[in-house]
Amino acid sequence: MLLGVATVVLLVCIACLLSFASWRWRSGKGKMPPGPAPLPILGNVLHVKPKNLAKTLQKLSEEYGPVFTVHLGSDPVVVLHRSDLVKEALIDRADEFAARGHMAIGERANNGLGIIFSSNDSWLQVRRFGLSTLRNFGMG
Repeated sequence: MLLGVATVVLLVCIACLLSFASWRWRSGKGKMPPGPAPLPILGNVLHVKPKNLAKTLQKLSEEYGPVFTVHLGSDPVVVLHRSDLVKEALIDRADEFAARGHMAIGERANNGLGIIFSSNDSWLQVRRFGLSTLRNFGMG
């Protein structure tokens, strides 16, 4: 009897987890570029082959276009697969693409501050200060 109740509770927990993951995926889908449908929790681990990453991304860009979304685990990653798009993102629109991704270890280590793990305005100020200081000393 106890084993049957534990099994039912386990199945209900798994069903809730999967439904929550699919709800999260559907709610953020409208803002992202097209891409292969991810599995809950795993993402696109079956689509992206680490050994042939360049060929895998080439095939995905042929199917979804030069800008597409791949989910690494539960985190979405936008891929730019043409050099002119990368140039536009990193040079022409540098301020829009200057932020860094979310890294939980950095937030735990130093509350989201610092140089390495931060991605807010204080990081941008530290970066600008560092670059101007290096230029004043003759670098770059």
